[in-house]
Amino acid sequence: MVKAVVGANWGDEGKGKITDMLGEKADIIVRFQGGANAGHTIVNDYGKFALHTLPSGVFYDHTTSIIGNGVALNIPVLFNEIKTIVDKGVPMPKILVSDRAQMVMSYHILLDQYEEERLGGKSFGSTKSGIAPFYSDKYAKIGFQVSELFDEEALREKVDRVIASKNVLMEHLYHKPLLKADEIFEELMGYKEMVKPYVCDVSLYLWNAIREGKEILLEGQLGSLKDPDHGIYPMVTSSSTLAAYGAIGAGLPPYEIKQIITVCKAYSSAVGAGEFVSEIFGEEADELRRRGGDGGEYGATTGRPRRMGWFDCVASRYGCRLQGTTDVAFTVLDVLGYLDEIPVCVGYEIDGKVTKEFPTTALLKKAKPVYQILPGWKSQRADIRGIKTYEELPENCRNYIEFVEKEIGFPITMISNGPGRTDIIYRKSPIGE
Repeated sequence: MVKAVVGANWGDEGKGKITDMLGEKADIIVRFQGGANAGHTIVNDYGKFALHTLPSGVFYDHTTSIIGNGVALNIPVLFNEIKTIVDKGVPMPKILVSDRAQMVMSYHILLDQYEEERLGGKSFGSTKSGIAPFYSDKYAKIGFQVSELFDEEALREKVDRVIASKNVLMEHLYHKPLLKADEIFEELMGYKEMVKPYVCDVSLYLWNAIREGKEILLEGQLGSLKDPDHGIYPMVTSSSTLAAYGAIGAGLPPYEIKQIITVCKAYSSAVGAGEFVSEIFGEEADELRRRGGDGGEYGATTGRPRRMGWFDCVASRYGCRLQGTTDVAFTVLDVLGYLDEIPVCVGYEIDGKVTKEFPTTALLKKAKPVYQILPGWKSQRADIRGIKTYEELPENCRNYIEFVEKEIGFPITMISNGPGRTDIIYRKSPIGE
Protein backbone atom coordinates (compact mmCIF):
# COMPACT_ATOMS: atom_id res chain seq x y z
CA MET A 1 0.00 0.00 0.00
CA VAL A 2 1.21 3.51 -0.83
CA LYS A 3 0.48 6.41 1.52
CA ALA A 4 1.46 10.06 1.07
CA VAL A 5 2.21 12.63 3.79
CA VAL A 6 1.82 16.17 2.44
CA GLY A 7 1.17 19.71 3.67
CA ALA A 8 -2.08 21.69 3.42
CA ASN A 9 -0.66 25.17 3.68
CA TRP A 10 2.65 27.08 3.33
CA GLY A 11 4.87 24.28 4.62
CA ASP A 12 6.12 23.92 8.22
CA GLU A 13 2.97 21.99 9.17
CA GLY A 14 4.77 19.18 11.01
CA LYS A 15 5.03 16.62 8.20
CA GLY A 16 8.39 15.37 9.46
CA LYS A 17 6.95 14.19 12.75
CA ILE A 18 3.98 12.49 11.05
CA THR A 19 6.28 10.72 8.55
CA ASP A 20 8.61 9.67 11.36
CA MET A 21 5.62 8.31 13.30
CA LEU A 22 4.09 6.43 10.34
CA GLY A 23 7.53 5.14 9.38
CA GLU A 24 7.28 2.58 12.16
CA LYS A 25 4.98 0.48 9.95
CA ALA A 26 6.52 1.40 6.58
CA ASP A 27 9.02 -0.62 4.59
CA ILE A 28 10.05 2.17 2.20
CA ILE A 29 9.99 5.95 2.59
CA VAL A 30 10.37 8.15 -0.50
CA ARG A 31 11.18 11.83 -0.95
CA PHE A 32 9.56 12.69 -4.29
CA GLN A 33 10.10 16.45 -4.85
CA GLY A 34 11.91 19.55 -3.64
CA GLY A 35 15.44 19.81 -2.34
CA ALA A 36 17.40 21.05 0.64
CA ASN A 37 15.52 24.37 0.63
CA ALA A 38 13.15 23.31 3.42
CA GLY A 39 13.64 21.13 6.44
CA HIS A 40 11.69 18.73 8.59
CA THR A 41 12.30 18.81 12.34
CA ILE A 42 12.23 15.40 14.07
CA VAL A 43 12.32 14.67 17.81
CA ASN A 44 12.86 11.02 18.77
CA ASP A 45 14.88 8.78 21.09
CA TYR A 46 18.12 9.73 19.31
CA GLY A 47 17.61 13.48 19.82
CA LYS A 48 16.40 16.43 17.77
CA PHE A 49 17.23 16.60 14.05
CA ALA A 50 16.60 18.98 11.14
CA LEU A 51 16.52 16.94 7.94
CA HIS A 52 16.67 18.59 4.52
CA THR A 53 17.13 15.78 1.99
CA LEU A 54 16.82 12.49 3.86
CA PRO A 55 13.28 11.12 4.29
CA SER A 56 11.98 11.62 7.83
CA GLY A 57 11.59 7.88 8.44
CA VAL A 58 15.34 7.33 8.19
CA PHE A 59 15.64 6.62 11.94
CA TYR A 60 14.14 3.13 11.69
CA ASP A 61 16.54 0.30 10.89
CA HIS A 62 13.86 -1.68 9.03
CA THR A 63 13.13 1.01 6.41
CA THR A 64 14.70 1.79 3.05
CA SER A 65 15.00 5.54 2.39
CA ILE A 66 14.69 6.61 -1.23
CA ILE A 67 15.59 9.82 -3.05
CA GLY A 68 13.15 9.85 -5.98
CA ASN A 69 13.69 11.21 -9.47
CA GLY A 70 11.64 14.34 -8.67
CA VAL A 71 14.06 15.53 -5.97
CA ALA A 72 16.59 18.33 -6.45
CA LEU A 73 19.53 16.25 -5.22
CA ASN A 74 22.30 18.14 -3.46
CA ILE A 75 24.79 15.30 -3.02
CA PRO A 76 27.12 16.98 -0.46
CA VAL A 77 24.11 17.97 1.68
CA LEU A 78 22.72 14.41 1.52
CA PHE A 79 25.98 12.79 2.63
CA ASN A 80 26.61 15.39 5.30
CA GLU A 81 23.15 14.62 6.68
CA ILE A 82 23.87 10.89 6.72
CA LYS A 83 27.12 11.55 8.63
CA THR A 84 25.35 13.88 11.09
CA ILE A 85 22.72 11.32 12.10
CA VAL A 86 25.19 8.39 12.25
CA ASP A 87 27.51 10.48 14.45
CA LYS A 88 24.60 10.85 16.90
CA GLY A 89 24.16 7.08 17.18
CA VAL A 90 21.55 6.44 14.50
CA PRO A 91 22.23 3.15 12.63
CA MET A 92 23.55 3.66 9.09
CA PRO A 93 20.37 3.94 7.01
CA LYS A 94 19.72 1.97 3.85
CA ILE A 95 19.67 4.61 1.11
CA LEU A 96 18.74 4.34 -2.57
CA VAL A 97 19.06 7.22 -5.06
CA SER A 98 17.17 7.26 -8.35
CA ASP A 99 19.38 7.07 -11.43
CA ARG A 100 16.98 9.61 -12.94
CA ALA A 101 17.32 12.19 -10.13
CA GLN A 102 19.05 15.41 -11.16
CA MET A 103 21.80 17.12 -9.19
CA VAL A 104 21.96 20.58 -7.68
CA MET A 105 25.25 22.09 -8.86
CA SER A 106 27.40 24.61 -7.00
CA TYR A 107 26.57 27.20 -9.67
CA HIS A 108 22.83 26.74 -9.05
CA ILE A 109 23.39 27.98 -5.51
CA LEU A 110 25.50 30.91 -6.78
CA LEU A 111 22.86 31.86 -9.36
CA ASP A 112 20.14 31.72 -6.69
CA GLN A 113 22.14 34.10 -4.47
CA TYR A 114 23.01 36.43 -7.35
CA GLU A 115 19.39 36.66 -8.55
CA GLU A 116 18.05 37.48 -5.06
CA GLU A 117 20.77 40.11 -4.77
CA ARG A 118 19.85 41.57 -8.18
CA LEU A 119 16.13 41.69 -7.33
CA GLY A 120 16.77 43.45 -4.03
CA GLY A 121 13.49 44.47 -2.39
CA LYS A 122 11.49 42.53 -5.01
CA SER A 123 13.14 39.19 -4.21
CA PHE A 124 11.18 35.95 -3.70
CA GLY A 125 12.53 35.28 -0.21
CA SER A 126 14.50 32.29 -1.51
CA THR A 127 16.46 30.10 0.90
CA LYS A 128 19.31 30.44 -1.67
CA SER A 129 19.62 26.65 -1.92
CA GLY A 130 19.74 26.71 -5.73
CA ILE A 131 16.26 25.26 -6.21
CA ALA A 132 14.77 27.65 -8.81
CA PRO A 133 17.93 27.62 -11.02
CA PHE A 134 18.04 23.82 -10.67
CA TYR A 135 14.47 23.28 -11.83
CA SER A 136 14.91 25.93 -14.54
CA ASP A 137 17.81 23.91 -15.93
CA LYS A 138 15.88 20.64 -15.59
CA TYR A 139 13.05 21.93 -17.77
CA ALA A 140 15.44 23.69 -20.14
CA LYS A 141 17.03 20.22 -20.54
CA ILE A 142 20.49 21.30 -19.44
CA GLY A 143 20.49 19.69 -16.00
CA PHE A 144 22.66 16.73 -15.01
CA GLN A 145 20.99 13.40 -14.26
CA VAL A 146 22.72 10.95 -11.91
CA SER A 147 22.85 8.40 -14.73
CA GLU A 148 24.97 10.80 -16.82
CA LEU A 149 27.83 10.55 -14.32
CA PHE A 150 28.71 7.14 -15.71
CA ASP A 151 29.52 8.26 -19.28
CA GLU A 152 32.47 10.58 -18.75
CA GLU A 153 33.09 11.43 -22.41
CA ALA A 154 29.50 12.58 -23.04
CA LEU A 155 29.44 14.33 -19.67
CA ARG A 156 32.58 16.34 -20.43
CA GLU A 157 31.13 17.60 -23.71
CA LYS A 158 27.88 18.59 -21.99
CA VAL A 159 29.72 20.42 -19.19
CA ASP A 160 31.58 22.58 -21.75
CA ARG A 161 28.32 23.43 -23.51
CA VAL A 162 26.34 24.24 -20.33
CA ILE A 163 29.09 26.33 -18.73
CA ALA A 164 29.48 28.43 -21.87
CA SER A 165 25.84 29.50 -21.57
CA LYS A 166 26.03 30.05 -17.81
CA ASN A 167 29.04 32.33 -18.23
CA VAL A 168 26.99 34.70 -20.39
CA LEU A 169 24.78 35.27 -17.31
CA MET A 170 27.76 35.51 -14.97
CA GLU A 171 29.48 38.13 -17.10
CA HIS A 172 26.67 40.26 -18.48
CA LEU A 173 23.76 39.98 -15.99
CA TYR A 174 25.43 39.43 -12.62
CA HIS A 175 28.94 40.79 -13.27
CA LYS A 176 30.47 37.93 -11.30
CA PRO A 177 33.54 35.68 -11.84
CA LEU A 178 33.23 33.18 -14.68
CA LEU A 179 32.74 29.45 -14.06
CA LYS A 180 35.52 27.05 -15.08
CA ALA A 181 34.39 23.93 -16.96
CA ASP A 182 37.30 21.86 -15.58
CA GLU A 183 36.23 22.62 -12.01
CA ILE A 184 32.59 21.76 -12.71
CA PHE A 185 33.60 18.44 -14.30
CA GLU A 186 35.71 17.61 -11.23
CA GLU A 187 32.75 18.52 -9.02
CA LEU A 188 30.64 15.98 -10.92
CA MET A 189 33.35 13.30 -10.65
CA GLY A 190 33.38 13.86 -6.89
CA TYR A 191 29.61 13.40 -6.82
CA LYS A 192 29.97 10.19 -8.83
CA GLU A 193 32.26 8.63 -6.20
CA MET A 194 29.91 9.61 -3.37
CA VAL A 195 26.66 8.44 -4.91
CA LYS A 196 27.79 5.37 -6.91
CA PRO A 197 27.02 2.73 -4.21
CA TYR A 198 23.43 3.97 -3.82
CA VAL A 199 22.24 4.42 -7.42
CA CYS A 200 19.17 2.38 -8.34
CA ASP A 201 16.36 2.12 -10.88
CA VAL A 202 13.91 3.40 -8.26
CA SER A 203 10.71 3.11 -10.28
CA LEU A 204 11.42 -0.59 -10.95
CA TYR A 205 12.35 -1.13 -7.28
CA LEU A 206 9.04 0.43 -6.18
CA TRP A 207 7.05 -1.51 -8.79
CA ASN A 208 8.43 -4.76 -7.42
CA ALA A 209 7.84 -3.61 -3.84
CA ILE A 210 4.17 -2.91 -4.60
CA ARG A 211 3.78 -6.38 -6.11
CA GLU A 212 5.33 -7.84 -2.94
CA GLY A 213 2.80 -6.00 -0.76
CA LYS A 214 5.29 -3.63 0.84
CA GLU A 215 4.16 -0.50 2.72
CA ILE A 216 5.46 2.63 0.93
CA LEU A 217 5.33 6.14 2.38
CA LEU A 218 5.71 9.21 0.16
CA GLU A 219 7.00 12.31 1.96
CA GLY A 220 6.18 15.71 0.53
CA GLN A 221 7.98 18.98 1.15
CA LEU A 222 6.30 22.36 1.79
CA GLY A 223 2.51 22.51 1.25
CA SER A 224 -0.33 23.08 -1.22
CA LEU A 225 -0.03 26.87 -1.20
CA LYS A 226 3.59 26.66 -2.39
CA ASP A 227 2.67 24.57 -5.45
CA PRO A 228 3.79 26.35 -8.67
CA ASP A 229 0.41 25.75 -10.37
CA HIS A 230 -2.11 25.93 -7.54
CA GLY A 231 -0.32 28.01 -4.92
CA ILE A 232 0.30 31.72 -4.27
CA TYR A 233 2.24 32.19 -7.53
CA PRO A 234 4.86 33.60 -7.98
CA MET A 235 5.81 33.23 -4.28
CA VAL A 236 5.91 29.46 -4.63
CA THR A 237 8.47 26.69 -4.84
CA SER A 238 9.67 25.19 -8.13
CA SER A 239 8.26 21.64 -7.96
CA SER A 240 4.75 20.40 -7.31
CA THR A 241 3.97 19.95 -3.61
CA LEU A 242 0.86 17.85 -4.26
CA ALA A 243 0.39 14.16 -3.49
CA ALA A 244 -0.50 13.58 -7.15
CA TYR A 245 3.08 14.50 -8.05
CA GLY A 246 4.26 11.65 -5.83
CA ALA A 247 3.40 9.28 -8.67
CA ILE A 248 5.69 11.24 -11.02
CA GLY A 249 8.46 12.15 -8.59
CA ALA A 250 8.82 8.56 -7.36
CA GLY A 251 7.87 6.70 -10.55
CA LEU A 252 4.68 5.03 -9.29
CA PRO A 253 1.32 4.33 -10.94
CA PRO A 254 -1.04 7.07 -9.66
CA TYR A 255 -3.77 4.57 -8.74
CA GLU A 256 -1.45 2.98 -6.16
CA ILE A 257 -1.64 6.00 -3.81
CA LYS A 258 -4.44 4.85 -1.50
CA GLN A 259 -4.16 7.15 1.53
CA ILE A 260 -3.29 10.86 1.55
CA ILE A 261 -2.53 12.22 4.99
CA THR A 262 -2.56 16.02 4.80
CA VAL A 263 -0.92 17.82 7.69
CA CYS A 264 -2.48 21.00 9.10
CA LYS A 265 -1.16 23.08 11.98
CA ALA A 266 -3.62 24.13 14.69
CA TYR A 267 -2.51 27.69 13.85
CA SER A 268 -0.67 29.02 10.79
CA SER A 269 2.96 29.77 10.02
CA ALA A 270 5.07 30.45 6.94
CA VAL A 271 8.67 31.14 5.96
CA GLY A 272 9.41 33.44 3.03
CA ALA A 273 7.42 35.99 1.09
CA GLY A 274 3.86 35.64 -0.21
CA GLU A 275 0.20 36.21 0.64
CA PHE A 276 -0.83 35.15 4.14
CA VAL A 277 -4.31 36.44 4.98
CA SER A 278 -4.55 35.38 8.65
CA GLU A 279 -1.05 36.67 9.52
CA ILE A 280 -0.63 38.37 12.91
CA PHE A 281 2.06 40.78 14.05
CA GLY A 282 3.70 42.38 17.08
CA GLU A 283 3.55 40.89 20.56
CA GLU A 284 0.64 38.61 19.62
CA ALA A 285 2.79 36.99 16.91
CA ASP A 286 5.95 37.00 19.06
CA GLU A 287 4.25 35.08 21.85
CA LEU A 288 2.82 32.44 19.51
CA ARG A 289 6.23 32.13 17.80
CA ARG A 290 8.04 31.70 21.13
CA ARG A 291 5.62 29.01 22.30
CA GLY A 292 5.26 27.29 18.93
CA GLY A 293 6.86 24.08 17.71
CA ASP A 294 9.59 22.60 19.88
CA GLY A 295 11.77 25.52 20.87
CA GLY A 296 9.92 28.14 18.82
CA GLU A 297 8.83 28.77 15.25
CA TYR A 298 12.03 29.20 13.26
CA GLY A 299 12.81 27.75 9.82
CA ALA A 300 14.55 24.35 9.96
CA THR A 301 16.75 25.35 7.00
CA THR A 302 17.27 29.09 7.44
CA GLY A 303 16.67 29.69 11.15
CA ARG A 304 14.48 32.62 10.05
CA PRO A 305 11.58 33.53 12.37
CA ARG A 306 8.43 32.13 10.83
CA ARG A 307 5.54 34.43 10.02
CA MET A 308 2.65 33.62 12.35
CA GLY A 309 -1.13 33.57 11.96
CA TRP A 310 -4.35 32.01 13.20
CA PHE A 311 -5.80 28.88 11.64
CA ASP A 312 -7.10 29.63 8.14
CA CYS A 313 -10.09 27.47 7.20
CA VAL A 314 -10.27 28.93 3.68
CA ALA A 315 -6.65 28.11 2.81
CA SER A 316 -6.76 24.74 4.59
CA ARG A 317 -9.97 23.59 2.89
CA TYR A 318 -8.44 24.50 -0.49
CA GLY A 319 -5.12 22.86 0.38
CA CYS A 320 -6.80 19.64 1.52
CA ARG A 321 -9.00 19.53 -1.58
CA LEU A 322 -6.00 19.84 -3.91
CA GLN A 323 -4.15 17.10 -2.09
CA GLY A 324 -7.06 14.65 -2.37
CA THR A 325 -7.04 14.29 1.40
CA THR A 326 -8.28 11.09 3.02
CA ASP A 327 -7.04 11.97 6.54
CA VAL A 328 -6.01 15.23 8.23
CA ALA A 329 -3.21 15.19 10.81
CA PHE A 330 -3.73 18.19 13.11
CA THR A 331 -0.43 19.25 14.71
CA VAL A 332 0.96 21.48 17.53
CA LEU A 333 -2.46 21.67 19.19
CA ASP A 334 -0.74 21.78 22.59
CA VAL A 335 0.77 25.19 21.76
CA LEU A 336 -2.62 26.95 21.95
CA GLY A 337 -3.24 26.09 25.62
CA TYR A 338 -2.15 29.56 26.82
CA LEU A 339 -5.04 31.36 25.08
CA ASP A 340 -8.36 32.37 26.66
CA GLU A 341 -9.85 32.84 23.20
CA ILE A 342 -8.70 31.53 19.82
CA PRO A 343 -9.51 33.35 16.57
CA VAL A 344 -10.15 31.17 13.50
CA CYS A 345 -10.26 32.62 9.98
CA VAL A 346 -13.49 31.33 8.41
CA GLY A 347 -13.73 33.58 5.34
CA TYR A 348 -12.04 36.27 3.26
CA GLU A 349 -13.56 39.67 2.60
CA ILE A 350 -12.65 40.82 -0.91
CA ASP A 351 -14.07 44.08 -2.31
CA GLY A 352 -16.82 44.06 0.31
CA LYS A 353 -17.93 40.47 -0.31
CA VAL A 354 -17.14 37.47 1.91
CA THR A 355 -15.97 34.23 0.28
CA LYS A 356 -14.99 30.84 1.63
CA GLU A 357 -13.17 29.88 -1.58
CA PHE A 358 -9.42 30.46 -1.99
CA PRO A 359 -8.79 32.94 -4.82
CA THR A 360 -5.93 33.61 -7.23
CA THR A 361 -3.03 35.76 -6.05
CA ALA A 362 -4.29 39.09 -7.47
CA LEU A 363 -7.52 38.78 -5.43
CA LEU A 364 -5.69 37.29 -2.46
CA LYS A 365 -3.72 40.54 -2.14
CA LYS A 366 -7.02 42.34 -1.39
CA ALA A 367 -8.37 39.74 1.05
CA LYS A 368 -9.04 40.56 4.69
CA PRO A 369 -9.65 37.79 7.24
CA VAL A 370 -13.09 37.15 8.68
CA TYR A 371 -12.67 35.66 12.15
CA GLN A 372 -14.81 33.58 14.45
CA ILE A 373 -13.63 33.58 18.07
CA LEU A 374 -13.69 30.26 19.90
CA PRO A 375 -13.18 29.77 23.66
CA GLY A 376 -9.79 28.29 24.61
CA TRP A 377 -9.22 25.44 27.07
CA LYS A 378 -6.82 27.33 29.32
CA SER A 379 -9.20 27.20 32.31
CA GLN A 380 -9.99 23.50 31.74
CA ARG A 381 -6.51 22.07 31.15
CA ALA A 382 -3.92 24.31 29.54
CA ASP A 383 -1.27 21.61 29.08
CA ILE A 384 -2.65 18.74 26.99
CA ARG A 385 0.66 16.93 26.45
CA GLY A 386 0.57 13.35 27.67
CA ILE A 387 -3.11 12.81 26.81
CA LYS A 388 -3.53 9.62 24.77
CA THR A 389 -7.24 9.47 23.94
CA TYR A 390 -9.55 11.97 22.28
CA GLU A 391 -12.13 11.78 25.05
CA GLU A 392 -9.57 12.94 27.63
CA LEU A 393 -9.00 16.25 25.84
CA PRO A 394 -10.70 19.29 27.44
CA GLU A 395 -14.19 19.97 26.06
CA ASN A 396 -13.20 23.30 24.47
CA CYS A 397 -10.21 21.63 22.85
CA ARG A 398 -12.47 18.99 21.29
CA ASN A 399 -14.87 21.75 20.22
CA TYR A 400 -11.99 23.54 18.48
CA ILE A 401 -10.98 20.39 16.57
CA GLU A 402 -14.57 19.62 15.57
CA PHE A 403 -15.21 23.23 14.48
CA VAL A 404 -12.13 23.18 12.24
CA GLU A 405 -13.06 19.75 10.86
CA LYS A 406 -16.57 20.93 9.95
CA GLU A 407 -15.22 24.10 8.30
CA ILE A 408 -12.58 22.36 6.17
CA GLY A 409 -14.76 19.35 5.36
CA PHE A 410 -12.08 16.68 5.74
CA PRO A 411 -11.72 14.19 8.63
CA ILE A 412 -9.19 14.95 11.36
CA THR A 413 -8.04 11.45 12.33
CA MET A 414 -4.67 12.24 13.99
CA ILE A 415 -3.96 14.93 16.58
CA SER A 416 -0.43 15.79 17.61
CA ASN A 417 -0.19 17.17 21.16
CA GLY A 418 3.59 17.38 21.59
CA PRO A 419 6.86 17.16 19.65
CA GLY A 420 7.74 13.53 20.42
CA ARG A 421 7.04 10.53 18.21
CA THR A 422 4.45 9.15 20.67
CA ASP A 423 2.65 12.46 21.29
CA ILE A 424 -0.25 11.53 19.05
CA ILE A 425 -3.96 10.87 19.49
CA TYR A 426 -5.77 8.71 16.93
CA ARG A 427 -9.41 9.54 16.36
CA LYS A 428 -12.17 8.08 14.24
CA SER A 429 -13.80 11.10 12.68
CA PRO A 430 -17.59 11.37 12.45
CA ILE A 431 -17.28 12.87 8.92
CA GLY A 432 -18.49 10.44 6.29
CA GLU A 433 -20.05 8.00 8.76
